[in-house]
Amino acid sequence: MHRFYAPIANFADVGVTLDADETHHLRDVLRLSVSDEISVFDGAGREFRCEVREIKKTTASINIVEEIAPVSPESPLAITVAATVLNGEKYDLIIQKAVELGVVSLIPLHTIRCDVRPKDAARRLNRWRRIALEATKQTGRAKVMQIEEPAEFSELLQRSDNLVLFSERDGEKFSTIQPNKELTVLFGPKGGWDDAELEAARSREVKVITLRGRILRAETAAIAITAIIQHRFGDLR
Repeated sequence: MHRFYAPIANFADVGVTLDADETHHLRDVLRLSVSDEISVFDGAGREFRCEVREIKKTTASINIVEEIAPVSPESPLAITVAATVLNGEKYDLIIQKAVELGVVSLIPLHTIRCDVRPKDAARRLNRWRRIALEATKQTGRAKVMQIEEPAEFSELLQRSDNLVLFSERDGEKFSTIQPNKELTVLFGPKGGWDDAELEAARSREVKVITLRGRILRAETAAIAITAIIQHRFGDLR
């Protein structure tokens, strides 16, 4: 079945309404018709088998037949990725792969050696959220990964618990990470963390981890290490 997204507010007891973008995709791209079967997910974890009832210019009315299980269930581990913003499409790639790997939330991070100014990151927020939604459709998840407002590194240290910072140097072994139901994983810029940031993290008792054996680009590290964490503590078996 073709999958569509509608926010919870668009759901009623026995039906759901698709917005203009989803209606355009249904009518003009996929060329579906009344009575065709589709699935609709609400972005919060629920999905439904449905039937198209009516198609208008900017909306489509959909009948709910039954609730179904999403193709990709959510992991028992709630991973938040806090990744330093990168130039160009590298950050788009991190967002796509984070969705595929079951990350629940992503925080665009501003660090000392970040190449992207905070105001430029803020302008890209809507684009990143669209990428996350499209990746959700493609991967079979029914819960949309949240893209939070960009945050300063120092701010994140103050507000978050269960932090694990991955550094190219001066860290402990991966095996020292303690299992938890929630983890916020921090990734630095292409130039690595500044000494002051590592000191600040340790002063807040944040665990600093260094993987031996490979030198990874910033975007590769964010994707590969998230996969390792999901395998070690989540459901990627």
